[in-house]
Amino acid sequence: MSNAYFEVRKPENEPVLSYSVDSNERMNLKEKLLELRGKEMDIPLIIGGKEIRTGNTAKCVVPHDKNHVLATYHMAGEKEVEMAIEAALEAKKEWERMPWQHRASIFLKAAELLAGPWRQTLNAATMLGQSKTAYQAEIDSACEMIDFLRFNAYFMSQIYGEQPVSTSSSWNRLEYRPLEGFVLSVTPFNFTAIGGNLAIAPALMGNVVVWKPAGTAIYSNYLFMKLLHEAGLPDGVINFIPGSGSLIGDIAFNNEWFAGVHFTGSTEVFNTMWRIIGENINNYRSYPKIVGETGGKDFVFAHRLANVNELMTALIQGAFEYQGQKCSAVSRAYVPESIWTVLKYKLISEAATIKMGDVEDFTNFMSAVIDKKAFDRIKEYIEYAKDSDEAEIIWGGECDDEQGYFIEPTIIVTRNPYFKTMTEEIFGPVLTIYIYEDEELKETLRICNESTPYGLTGAIFSQDRMAIVKMEEELKHAAGNLYINDKPTGAVVGQQPFGGGRASGTNDKAGSKLNLLRWTNPRVIKETFNSTRDYRYPFMEAR
Repeated sequence: MSNAYFEVRKPENEPVLSYSVDSNERMNLKEKLLELRGKEMDIPLIIGGKEIRTGNTAKCVVPHDKNHVLATYHMAGEKEVEMAIEAALEAKKEWERMPWQHRASIFLKAAELLAGPWRQTLNAATMLGQSKTAYQAEIDSACEMIDFLRFNAYFMSQIYGEQPVSTSSSWNRLEYRPLEGFVLSVTPFNFTAIGGNLAIAPALMGNVVVWKPAGTAIYSNYLFMKLLHEAGLPDGVINFIPGSGSLIGDIAFNNEWFAGVHFTGSTEVFNTMWRIIGENINNYRSYPKIVGETGGKDFVFAHRLANVNELMTALIQGAFEYQGQKCSAVSRAYVPESIWTVLKYKLISEAATIKMGDVEDFTNFMSAVIDKKAFDRIKEYIEYAKDSDEAEIIWGGECDDEQGYFIEPTIIVTRNPYFKTMTEEIFGPVLTIYIYEDEELKETLRICNESTPYGLTGAIFSQDRMAIVKMEEELKHAAGNLYINDKPTGAVVGQQPFGGGRASGTNDKAGSKLNLLRWTNPRVIKETFNSTRDYRYPFMEAR
């Protein structure tokens, strides 16, 4: 029992380490890379705190060195999925009763472990397993994950402090209960932090979780599970079950105690989930919470008075950092004719300096895409552009999977704003630029807004304030996160809550208390101090 109202300190964002030459963090990271690369791990399921090995296995490989095996992981079958749900529901009995400050303490401790002794382990695992450079890993598996852990605890305390108005005669209280059942977290490969947050956000609010990680991120996600265990997370609160998404989903969505899904992945998969949940709606104890961040076709829209150097940098960084495998990556750009000649020269000159290769060579800006499936899909789009008379590849376009899944940064130019690579999600290092006539600004803004079904991120560039106002208004629904004179990537927890609408998801804003509210089932309690003792009202009195 608590005899005080506890506050969580408002956190500051975790500083990004530089990994400069001769720095301690660079030396420590390189040592950890050698250590992890030098051993092959056996990754079990974790159900109710127990390690379970099914014998049905697959490999974790290095995308930029595809013949190097980092780990063998075990996959859940029907029996293990049922076990995970049962373990979660059993753990729920104690977890939802635990005072909130103790739940917060577990995740705040996890943040400190990650900021300290676990930092380079998670960074090295993300670099090797997901082909991120040292900087991309640092901002993801270290800083963003630490921020999620700290800020979520702070946001939880804010939520619990928000109470309704009371009167002298009654006390109104609002209790933020966890959901009645379990939450299924289905997580992506491209951000270790997103994978972790999709599991911990519901758990922090008193829920129990069945976590299905992406097969291509299991290596780093498993190590994060081990970190949570060290931080004191009770057994069964989060159950880690790699395996077939369709198998796990079918079992979870048919269970009467299914209470919600926390998802990041493709729009197609999310739509399928929503349909199955709808078909089973009569079977559930409550209406499930459906929270998802899905596809994107993120844009940069340039005005004739844009700063060309700033625009060029935003396009290079936004399109090609982490091989364009960010849900916020720039995939299409709209550039006026009047600045195109200068911008084209600068883009090609800058793209020519990009180094691509092994992430352990810290001079590389890019590495490999995640796997063979992604490589083949991206290559198909590039070949389509090469064969089309409506487009021209002005830089890149070469693909090589002999050693790893390498695709050059590729820049396509088109005069057709509805060209395939301008409208379809590619999720790779491919940027398509549409050149528009300066006087067609309004029409091009309309096309940008309407030509894809997505609404995740976007950026507008101009030094003219009236133009910025116009573009911001015209593109009001085109992006859940809009950036002015900056690239549309790099959202920071607590600063730019992340999420989009339309076919890009439910826009529940990870990195804010809005997301955490989705994992609560509020109860209002009214206590009256002097109850009425006569049912009659004054208006009923006779003359």
